[in-house]
Amino acid sequence: MTTRRATEADLDVLLELWQEFEQEVPQPAGFEPETAEQQRLAFTRDVATGAVYLAEDDQGPVGVAQASAAEHGRWHLELVYVRPRGRRQGIATALLRECVREAREHGAGHLSADVVATNDAARAVWRRLGFEEVEVLLVQPLAALETRLADSHVGSSHGTTHVQTDDRVSVERAVAQFVPRLEQPDVRDAAQGWIRIEDPLTDTDREAQERLAQELSERLGAVVVALAVEAAAVVRFRLYENGRMVDEYLSVPSFYGPLSKGDELALAANPTLVARLTGADRDEVRRVAQTASSPGELPPADELYRELATVMGLEP
Repeated sequence: MTTRRATEADLDVLLELWQEFEQEVPQPAGFEPETAEQQRLAFTRDVATGAVYLAEDDQGPVGVAQASAAEHGRWHLELVYVRPRGRRQGIATALLRECVREAREHGAGHLSADVVATNDAARAVWRRLGFEEVEVLLVQPLAALETRLADSHVGSSHGTTHVQTDDRVSVERAVAQFVPRLEQPDVRDAAQGWIRIEDPLTDTDREAQERLAQELSERLGAVVVALAVEAAAVVRFRLYENGRMVDEYLSVPSFYGPLSKGDELALAANPTLVARLTGADRDEVRRVAQTASSPGELPPADELYRELATVMGLEP
């Protein structure tokens, strides 16, 4: 196997390799692939100003790497592809080595690459080579986004934070240090050894509630539950112990977008853990903390919120 810099005389071969790559790794929904003419122009550009390298074996062209000269000292890998017959032979590494050498000769300090989120094999390769994620591209069909935006204006969000302690003074002091302002949150004793915190700021900002709950749990060495209705449609709780979130539940795990099966399962409540830390009945937690694929399959969010609070001995 040999590698060499491609020239304009290789454009037809380069296009063949690119088309094979496109067939093997199709564009995700919402992304239109480049046309052959657009890709030909890109190859022509990068042959002249970037780096395009071909790998050849005794049967002919077997792989390609294409890098463009991006701005601010960063070059970008547009394409790395090796035909099936040449895989696991170090061909991609050899092509990348040539691109890196040329990029460095032109003063570049970084090399970036795009990879489709579903291409697990390619992502694993980039991670092994030390590439780190610095940007996440999100996409959503417009029709689905319009529906979600419309739904977000129905009803309101609200939440409460609960600390397992009877030392209200320490809780008030910790809350005041965390959110110093003129109007302090409502901190009051609740039943069964919990202090209940209701705060207008965390009612509308789930990240703020998360930070507050974690801070209180860490400072006080206490069990803390952050319970909330979000977008008037779903219920979430986060359970903290000694400053560490140990369980999280979201009634509709995919409400904010598609998730892998593993991520969906991670948002189901752990009845045994909830029972141990809050004193709830494990079977009741399992009965109430159900998950579904849509809000309509569950009780109304406010009703589910109250049921979860009652099961854990909290005041809604």
